[in-house]
Amino acid sequence: MEDSNLVKTPIEIGIKLTKEGDGRTVDATYFKQIVGSLRYLTCTRPDICYAVGLVSQYMESPRQVHLQAVKRIMCYIKGTTTFGLFHSSSKKIEIVGYSVNDWGGDSDKRKLVVIVL
Repeated sequence: MEDSNLVKTPIEIGIKLTKEGDGRTVDATYFKQIVGSLRYLTCTRPDICYAVGLVSQYMESPRQVHLQAVKRIMCYIKGTTTFGLFHSSSKKIEIVGYSVNDWGGDSDKRKLVVIVL
């Protein structure tokens, strides 16, 4: 993963994962270790919560497509190491929040709302 390309989103927009998935099965223990580490990271990285929750549904019999989704999350993390919840003693507080609304899969009305306080 050291030479991997950086991505701007933790999960591909509009991806529809299923239990059957595409491709061969992958080592479930390996998959669970990676997803478990990502779940731990969500404590300080709420921007990956949805993506990690999505791939967590396929830990029993992961397929190649599920592993690719996990690798995309890791590529996203690699490019956003300065993101997260960090607490400091400074008096200046800046809260930045992002919300992506899917509106039930309707790609015409998908919106990105950026809130800066």
